[in-house]
Amino acid sequence: MIALLVAGGVSMFFSLFLTPVFANAFRRMNLGQFVRADTPTTHVVKRGTPSMGGVVFIIAAVIGYFVGKLLSQEAPSVSALLVIFMMVGLGGVGFIDDYMKVSRQNSLGLSGPGKIIGTIIVSIAFSLIALLYTDENGVSPASTAISFARDLSFLDLTAIFGAGVGIVLVIIWISFLTTAVSNAVNLTDGLDGLAAGSSIFAIGSYVIIGFWQQNQWCQNPALDPDVAYKCYDMSSPLELAVIAAAIVGALIGFLWWNTSPAQIMMGDTGSFGLGGALAALAILSRTELLLVFIGGLFVVVTSQVIIQRIYFKATKGRRIWKASPLHHHFEMQGWAEVTIVVRFWLIAGLFVASGVFLFYIEWLTHTP
Repeated sequence: MIALLVAGGVSMFFSLFLTPVFANAFRRMNLGQFVRADTPTTHVVKRGTPSMGGVVFIIAAVIGYFVGKLLSQEAPSVSALLVIFMMVGLGGVGFIDDYMKVSRQNSLGLSGPGKIIGTIIVSIAFSLIALLYTDENGVSPASTAISFARDLSFLDLTAIFGAGVGIVLVIIWISFLTTAVSNAVNLTDGLDGLAAGSSIFAIGSYVIIGFWQQNQWCQNPALDPDVAYKCYDMSSPLELAVIAAAIVGALIGFLWWNTSPAQIMMGDTGSFGLGGALAALAILSRTELLLVFIGGLFVVVTSQVIIQRIYFKATKGRRIWKASPLHHHFEMQGWAEVTIVVRFWLIAGLFVASGVFLFYIEWLTHTP
């Protein structure tokens, strides 16, 4: 508990007080936001706003986590380090894209395939470590089964297809999930504070989930024997809550400067890093399919983009919505930016509440 509180507090204060320092440094280096011609005209005022702000809260989260572990005199766990690895790795992919854009002052950053290849490389490394490493209890951080609120035994890919093919399919599944989530968060990052605030809700749910899983952990000596059959067989659940708290704290501090009018943008560095962290938390907490609810806002935004694109190509130029992603459609409708962001935050919060509710209902109704 000490590590959780310290991690969240330290990361929040780091990003709260050092974000403007980074913003000024980025401004001096001319690392300003590039605004595309096809975005709403209200975004012209954002031109030149320091970008790549994701660097700030990624560093803050990492420092917060390690300070929390240091003060609690506990060793870092592989599970938490894997979340950090995914966040930093995908943040690095986004950083390359951001740097190419701001240095060239156009939208020609990494190509779409380039981003996907970078994401897959990080995902494969993450998968191999998470599947092959086992903790002191003989449990690996990741599972070979697809999960909802815990592993679904009938979707254990190694049991269905054998060890060799099954492991390959698990790696493909993790890579697909990571690519989908990171791109979904990236698509949602279009208005000041939108992605940061929505991610606070989504990642914050894993503080609750990790803490509950720790209480009902199969290795917890204080576990109530009457409900032992409902226990969670996984690696270091509390550690996932600690790193989630560190990320949330860092985002809260960053959001102070990222709300409209934003003094710094998170850029692809931040959105890809957050997507990677969210995917890693879902994989390691065995809540992969539950992420459809926890990240419901990201699913809605991404689905709208896909439907719009398919319809546009099928009808040779016609559109269902005025713009995509969805938040730009409402801008075209005349909604104020702050109104859109706050309402989307409310929707994100409702999705997260439904996801946590389903997680708890699964525990209540779980049978041997």
